[in-house]
Parts: sequence; C-alpha cells; structure tokens
Amino acid sequence: MKRWLPILLGLVGTPVIAFGNDWGMGASNAKIPSPAVFSPAATPAHEIRTLAYFVITVCAVIFVIVASLIIYSIIRFRERPDDKGREPAQIYGSNPIEFAWTTVPVLIVFVLILTTARTIYSVQAAPRPPDSISVHVIGHQWWWEFRYPELGVVTANELHVPLSDPAHPLPTFLDLESADVAHSFWVPRLAGKTDVIPNRRNTMWIDPHQPGTYLGQCAEYCGTEHALMLLRVIVEPRPDFDRWIAAQKQASIADASVDHGRQIFETTACVNCHVVRGTAAEGRFGPDLTHLMARETIGAGAAMNTPDNLKVWVHNPSTIKPGALMPAMNLSEKDLNDLVAYLVTLR
Repeated sequence: MKRWLPILLGLVGTPVIAFGNDWGMGASNAKIPSPAVFSPAATPAHEIRTLAYFVITVCAVIFVIVASLIIYSIIRFRERPDDKGREPAQIYGSNPIEFAWTTVPVLIVFVLILTTARTIYSVQAAPRPPDSISVHVIGHQWWWEFRYPELGVVTANELHVPLSDPAHPLPTFLDLESADVAHSFWVPRLAGKTDVIPNRRNTMWIDPHQPGTYLGQCAEYCGTEHALMLLRVIVEPRPDFDRWIAAQKQASIADASVDHGRQIFETTACVNCHVVRGTAAEGRFGPDLTHLMARETIGAGAAMNTPDNLKVWVHNPSTIKPGALMPAMNLSEKDLNDLVAYLVTLR
C-alpha cells in the first residue's frame, strides 16, 4: 500500500512527503509536487475539468431529484394504522408519464454526448503549429524515454517543455508508443490519459501556462513496477528551455580524476544498455546517461538522484525498485565507488 499511497494522495491534491527507503531513498522531508487533477495548468486539462464538472453537476441534480421522490414516496405512502391492507390504486398506460420518463433521460444523454464529443474534438483535433515542440515518447518497463527529433536531444523520465503564453501559444506535441507492453501516459494537471501501445503511435499535446514541475505516472498496469513508473514534466520559460537543450546536446566531458570509473563503465555490461555520448557506450535498452546528474530522480522517480542513492541503485537496483530489469553489477567496493564517482560527473 505504501508504494501506491503517494500517487493516490497526490491525485486529490494532498502534499506527499518522501520518507526513508520507501519513498525517496533518503530524501526525507522532500516535498513532492502535487499532481492534483482539479488544478489544471494547460488547455487540455482545463477542458477535461470543465466537462467533468458539468457531468458531475448533471448527475448530482438527477440524484437529488430521484432521492427526493423516493423520500417523498416513503413518507407519503407509508403504512398507517387505519390502512385496510388493500393494494393502492394502480395507474397503467399514462401517456404523459411514460413520455416524460423516456424523453427526459434521452435528452440528458444526448446533451452529455454532445458536450463530451465537443471536448474530445477540441483536445484531439487541435492543429499542430509549425513552431510547436515535438517529442517522441517511448514507454519501457518501467521508465520513459523522451526524444526531441528536431532538436537532437534524448533524455529519460523527466520531460522538459517550454512555457506556453496564452497570448502566444507554444504547445508541445507528444507522439507516444511502447517498446514492450501497454502503458498509459498521464500528467493530471496538463492533459488526460493517453494509451501507449506497441506498434501504434498515439498523439497528445500540452501547453502549460505555469512554470514548475508536474508529476505524472503510467496509468495502465504494465507489470511488477507499474506503481513506480513515474515521470516529471519540467515547464520553464523559453530562454531556460533553450539553455537546457543546448546543454543536453553536449557530449560528456572527460574527467581524468575518474578515469578508472569510466574504464569500469566501458568494460562492463553498462555499455550494452546505456548511451554516454563521447564514449564507446551505445546501448539502446536503457536510458541515455550522458547527462544523468542533470535529472532530479533515478529509476523513473523511484529515488532522488543523489550519489548515495546512485550507489545503491548501481549495486543492486532491486533494493530501490524490486523487479527492475537492470541487473545487479556485483562490483567490488572500490570499483563500485569509482564507477559512481564517474557517473556523478555526467551533468
């Protein structure tokens, strides 16, 4: 239950604190941003909230009317001491009554269908402006890969997008597909859930109006670590976003002080799964690590990205994320320390 509680509380806007090894691996008292669904920060999420409020209001009115009629009937037609035990008078074939209880529900359903269709169309049929940002999102068990094909950047688990000014919209369009099983991409404050399916590309878009960090998660059960397939969307002004892009395009910088750690990285199974630009590591099964330490978390949000947590993760990922597909490296203490010291330089 502890593994699910941060997600469940966050959806209703309750601040969540990371404690010890269960939620954050040592990130005690680190406040996690709330992904509350009732605080939209982008046009798609706002449209969905408006529709949700409308549907809830209609259903609430129906509930009040039906409940009131039931209560009235219970009180008005309750058994009395002077009743003679006879069946009350029955009314059959009342055309006005039958017309009313057929027509009114049909009209209500018709209105709900129209409003839902309008919302779906306005969200899914939005045109893609020529200056919009395009990101290719790939779901893996259990992490997210983000590729910016027009900008030449690849990162993982933390999606950076520019702030969209309502006066001059700058949406980000996401093309989603899966490398293995079915996933679902959901950042509650930015947009609705979109399925991420093998051999099929779905599309969604976001235009965040407020800078900050927005939490999301996989919303489709995808295996053992589904609950820890988290993601963060970092929204920043365009100049900051451009600087981040420029930094991400750079190859790793060789640091002579960690040469031994780099040699360990390049001579172990690390290079089979990971990319570090500027080195011999060209694996495609795991996240790109060229700028590993520029990320706030490791393990798709399973732990804060600190040297201590990174050491635990490299030594045995299952300690943080049971079932993770990354194997334990089984290195000696010195080799482990040197490898982590090298990874810490990847900024």
